[in-house]
Amino acid sequence: MAGSCVRIVGKVEEVIFMIEELKVSDVMTRDIIYVDKNADLEHILHLMEKHRITKLPVLENGKPIGIVTDGEIAYKLGSLRSRDVNPSHLYASSVMVRDFDTLKPDTPLEEIIRTVGLPGLTMLLVVEEGKLVGVITKADLLPLVKDERPVKEIMSRNVITVQPDDRVVHARRKLIEYGVARLPVVEEGKVLGVIAEMDIARAFANLKRSVPYRHQKHQLEELTVRDAMNAPAITTDSSTSIRSAAEIMVQNDVGCLPIVNDRLEGIVTRTDLIKTLK
Repeated sequence: MAGSCVRIVGKVEEVIFMIEELKVSDVMTRDIIYVDKNADLEHILHLMEKHRITKLPVLENGKPIGIVTDGEIAYKLGSLRSRDVNPSHLYASSVMVRDFDTLKPDTPLEEIIRTVGLPGLTMLLVVEEGKLVGVITKADLLPLVKDERPVKEIMSRNVITVQPDDRVVHARRKLIEYGVARLPVVEEGKVLGVIAEMDIARAFANLKRSVPYRHQKHQLEELTVRDAMNAPAITTDSSTSIRSAAEIMVQNDVGCLPIVNDRLEGIVTRTDLIKTLK
């Protein structure tokens, strides 16, 4: 698929490129949402919700020093050590990941596509002369996906799920154990929603704002998936083309699509779709 022609919608309009000719600068996001190291967690969560993102670069004097992720936020807010800490008293410097990769704008895009699905952060920072000039995520790569095969050819059939009455802490353990970013929420075969690290981080933050410290441990342990999940789920069926699945993800700004034909049959993620470019 790497030699196929594609149209880059909204990035380089009306121009057809070969994948191997593209550079990171052709698809990266230049309008960067970022914070400085002293930004508090309330502000960070507000930006993430407003812009529907799950990661933010942390800058100091225009230079990147870390990345705040939804997973780190969920970990911090759910940990024993920070149970008495309000989100407004946690700062980017204490929740950011300090080990991250950077790219140059002229890095061949093929190099990035080859790494999709490997362990590591899913936001890459594009740096030129020490300054952050862009970021690239899986969402930036989805418009390149033009495969017309049905999505059933690449979907995962062994889907890890949770039920709406499961505890959020149980859902988070599953996310970590299976190394997945999202879990469909299923009841009697029906997909009710999806729960991800961002949903968990938001639920933990809301609880910390509203519940006195002496009750937080119990409330955290009793918080259910139903209380935190994103519903209703955006789904599709197994006959949908890979290209159309990518378009649905872009239009709805979601990271996965449960595949449903009356009942849950599988799931496809951004990673699955982008791998068709290799």
